[in-house]
Amino acid sequence: MKRENFSRKRQAILEAIRGTQIHPTAEWVYQAVKPQYPDLSLGTVYRNIARFKEDGLILSIGVVQGQERFDGDVHPHNHFICSECGAVLDLTERYLYDDVHQILSQKYGAQVISHELIFRGVCKECLEKSKSSGQKGA
Repeated sequence: MKRENFSRKRQAILEAIRGTQIHPTAEWVYQAVKPQYPDLSLGTVYRNIARFKEDGLILSIGVVQGQERFDGDVHPHNHFICSECGAVLDLTERYLYDDVHQILSQKYGAQVISHELIFRGVCKECLEKSKSSGQKGA
């Protein structure tokens, strides 16, 4: 019976990550799944996230404002990270040509398997907030 529960929790954790586009933290996932599984521990969330990363079911976007962020969309795509609020946005535009892996592999004598492209800056919402607060003070 316990094994079945663990399996359901694991599935709920994965669905929480895949079911949002905010690129959640482990803490966010814990808070989202905890109401459904009151005996859920943060350690269980971290262990399952580590396993999902290992199995290629989710991606780590990296550490944003001190917390690792995750993506349930494992298809190749790029990201934009806001340096003000920490928002992580998916970018669907293709910024590199299709044969970049082959070109780099040949140039450096390595085998390129994948790549990540992350843009950093200030998101639209934060720009609008700074404009409106700047106008009030003027």
